[in-house]
Amino acid sequence: MADNPGSPGGRGAQRFRLEVRLTESDVGQRAVIRWRRPAGDSREEIADVLGILEAADGSSLQIRTASGELVSIPRERALAGKTIPPPPRGPGIGRKEVTGNGH
Repeated sequence: MADNPGSPGGRGAQRFRLEVRLTESDVGQRAVIRWRRPAGDSREEIADVLGILEAADGSSLQIRTASGELVSIPRERALAGKTIPPPPRGPGIGRKEVTGNGH
């Protein structure tokens, strides 16, 4: 493995700064949140949730997934979060077909 002198330990490892960039003004937007969710036996696991941000305040974030589930995330468990663009549209989805006369 080639060394990367600019990285911690010089081994090519990269570090990223995680931040939650979601506020009340982002409500209604598509968003993704990485958070520490409780798992069995007093453990935690890292999970991502993707959906429409329904609420954001100083204590929690609420996001509705495509399946309709409303996930409430305490702010202190959120590791990173941001708005994201709408999902890509497939060929022909939502497009108007144009006939020979332009309509």
